[in-house]
Amino acid sequence: MFGRFMPTEGKFFDLFNQHAALCVKGAQEMVSLMTNFDDLETRTHAIETIEKQADKITYATVDLLHKSFITPIDRDDIHKLITRMDDILDMMEDAAQTISLYDLQAVTPEAKRLAELCLACCLKVQEAVSLLHNMDNAAKMVALCEEIDRLESDADHVMRAAMSKLFRDEPDVRNLIKMKAIYEILETVTDRCEDVANIIEGIIVENA
Repeated sequence: MFGRFMPTEGKFFDLFNQHAALCVKGAQEMVSLMTNFDDLETRTHAIETIEKQADKITYATVDLLHKSFITPIDRDDIHKLITRMDDILDMMEDAAQTISLYDLQAVTPEAKRLAELCLACCLKVQEAVSLLHNMDNAAKMVALCEEIDRLESDADHVMRAAMSKLFRDEPDVRNLIKMKAIYEILETVTDRCEDVANIIEGIIVENA
């Protein structure tokens, strides 16, 4: 009867790692979508499927949190971390669906670059999350979080330049509105990755 009260440390970290892997997979699909725009429907469906898989992991993590008497790190940190990680894929799904709904016929190099930065951020998130089980990895995690911050800043600069070019050169108002929305969503993916990095840094401060 005491089994439910025993520490379940490994399970939480396994769930974090599974979710981070799906974030990377979703970002890879987004880059492929931008590269092979003629396969939009298939890529969009793939991202939607990945997002649903990630939702299940999020629900499983929250359910485990409610059932666990002892947790490896602060309960609130566990909830914030898995929720913010889920936000990453929510935004990627939003980007793919928006591209599909807007019936875009092509995307700009800037949009592709933003997708690449999303993937770079997700790879760093995955690496940082994989180290979270051992606070001896604190220095490595801090370095990865700083790299995520830098990538988010790069994405912000790309978006600003893309917006400037869009308002300067795009003659079609409808296309301008569409691309503006895509830029903003993709940049927000990197913001959500930065949120995850900030949470990990907070966990390090509390536990290292």
